[in-house]
Amino acid sequence: MGERVSSGRTKVERRSDRELVVTRVFDGPVRVVYDAWTKAELFQLWWAPKSSGVPMLSCEMDVRVGGGYRVVFGRDASQSMAFFGKYLEVEPLSRLVWSNDEGEDGAVTTVTFEDEGDKTRLVLKELYPSKEALDASFVGMEDAMPEQFEQLDELLVTLGASA
Repeated sequence: MGERVSSGRTKVERRSDRELVVTRVFDGPVRVVYDAWTKAELFQLWWAPKSSGVPMLSCEMDVRVGGGYRVVFGRDASQSMAFFGKYLEVEPLSRLVWSNDEGEDGAVTTVTFEDEGDKTRLVLKELYPSKEALDASFVGMEDAMPEQFEQLDELLVTLGASA
């Protein structure tokens, strides 16, 4: 496999026919990076790639095992797209696993947070039900994830100042 794309500090690679792995080291302690993934008011500030021109309309997160999330993108409610699922595992400051339930080709996403002092190594893995599902997703992910992670880095600078 090993199809890789590196954009700055973000590495995007296919580990198998069904698995995508994105790795990046963020300038911020685990607590702050974890909050950016689990608090809706922070997640909204960085998740939507600005270059897409499609803002996030709403974000709901109930970060606990069995809890759900729902993120809606679009210019208005009539032309919106929702992504939703359930949290399968929640280990505070360490690991999140959730389902992507908006379609039959949705991945199971695992995000791990590794403490490196004042930095955090984040590894995001997506396991798809088929090679075709990953093929369809990979095209958008290889551009979107590095941009999203750059936006998270920018947010962490502001959060670090107030932490």
